[in-house]
Amino acid sequence: MQLLLTYCFQIEMALVEVAEVSFVERGITVLYPLSFRQLQGQRLALAGESGAGKSTLLQLIAGLVQPSTGEIRIAGSRVRGPAVALVPGHPGVAYLSQRSDLPKFLRVVQVLQYASKRPAGEAQAIYTLCRIDHLLARRTDELSGGEQQRVALARLLLGAPRLLLLDEPFSNLDRVHKQVMQGIIEQLGQQLGITCLLVSHDAADTLSWADEIMVLQRGQVVQRGTPLEIYSHPVNEYTAALFGDYNLVVGNEAQQLAPTLRQASPLMVRPEQVRLAATGQGLPGIVQAIRFFGSFYEVAIQLPENTIRLRTATIEGVAPGQEVGIELAASGGWVLAH
Repeated sequence: MQLLLTYCFQIEMALVEVAEVSFVERGITVLYPLSFRQLQGQRLALAGESGAGKSTLLQLIAGLVQPSTGEIRIAGSRVRGPAVALVPGHPGVAYLSQRSDLPKFLRVVQVLQYASKRPAGEAQAIYTLCRIDHLLARRTDELSGGEQQRVALARLLLGAPRLLLLDEPFSNLDRVHKQVMQGIIEQLGQQLGITCLLVSHDAADTLSWADEIMVLQRGQVVQRGTPLEIYSHPVNEYTAALFGDYNLVVGNEAQQLAPTLRQASPLMVRPEQVRLAATGQGLPGIVQAIRFFGSFYEVAIQLPENTIRLRTATIEGVAPGQEVGIELAASGGWVLAH
């Protein structure tokens, strides 16, 4: 009975419902039929290479593009695309594109006041959240790219949306502005209660933010799960590569590293899942190269059949040409599901 109640509660709390939605353009299938739900308050990220269909899916949910099949509902209300709606879009849904598209030559405060549906106190709180208090008197053409993006976000938030669609919000930002934007998006749900669906060109950006990640490959969903599941147990090499470096170990050396592995199964291992063994122990290999990356060193080790890259905080006593032993960290490595 408790399980049934829990299931019904989740269904009631679904904010986004996508049912058998596909998109075909000029005879080319951009998205194959897919279905998923996003719960109220859930932080969902879409990951995939360029052309996988991520931005198209966001535009479909926003009502900016007409699906070829299926339907999308937001809070139970069907999203009407441009083929059936005079004004594209959906009430309660805000879409932040890769370009800010702010009106030129207006003061920032003018742009925001025109868009606001909130009381003055709430509007001021959004200015503070988006780090734009000091920009209000400036013209929009006097802003940097990062500042424009934050003003564009504030303008959307002033419309009091229930769902915020973020289409690669970090793609054109330098490191400093990217970190600021990441901090703002992190606080959105907590302070404003807005549900977010985010696409990032760098899938690794989603790991620390998302409750769940959905991976698209050539217009199809290939995996959905928590960041830990996606990172630690990707279903294929494509997904593994999206979220960071990995080693593919084949042959006898795979079984030597993971004795419980079934015979002839390739072993996939993240660089941080491999460590240097104590002297005289582990699988022997020769150090090929050592590279410094600030917070860690990457060591390339040549085995008879494979080359392994591992990460370590220190390289004391390790040098190119030296023989070392390697071993898996606890529960390191995985075998592809298919």
